[in-house]
Amino acid sequence: MSVSRKKVARFQRRRNRSKNQFNLTSDRPRLCVFRSNKNIEAQIIDDEKGVTLVSASTVDKELKTKVKKAGSKIEQSKLVGKTLAERAKNKKIADVIFDRNGFSYHGRIRHLAEAAREGGLKF
Repeated sequence: MSVSRKKVARFQRRRNRSKNQFNLTSDRPRLCVFRSNKNIEAQIIDDEKGVTLVSASTVDKELKTKVKKAGSKIEQSKLVGKTLAERAKNKKIADVIFDRNGFSYHGRIRHLAEAAREGGLKF
């Protein structure tokens, strides 16, 4: 097995291990985070229905101008977290389960989570 396949396999194990720990109910939807080298995306998902309730991303049309002004990727993640929390409040979502999707809880993931907490989400 090549080195890159080993890395992907390890990442998939981490990702699945974190997903299996949740008690998924419609009372508490899942806040799922995806991070790439350039962008960061967050969604609040109802797993029972298989529907995305709220989403925010650095690629959103509404956030494009703010993201360009933000500068660093950490500032962009904070902006995405605040926006997600505002949109969740509008849909009357307060409690969520945080799914870091196999990524380590530091850097951009941590700042997005903290900004979402400041915005009013509980997890």
